[in-house]
Amino acid sequence: MTWVVYKMNLAGPCGPNAVCEQAEWDRMERTNPGRHALIRAGVTNEPEAERLAREAPGGTAVQAAPVKPR
Repeated sequence: MTWVVYKMNLAGPCGPNAVCEQAEWDRMERTNPGRHALIRAGVTNEPEAERLAREAPGGTAVQAAPVKPR
């Protein structure tokens, strides 16, 4: 089983990132082609897919503040 990370298009292209099984993604694409934006396919385990979803733009990972040079 493989997993997919994608950006949901709920009310525009700036929706949250999400994770689903490849088979579910395939069904969504057949029903509504191009509705959601694929970030990455073929992820081999769910925890890795969840990490990628959090770290991709639009994810929930906290970004570190830039370090100011002295």
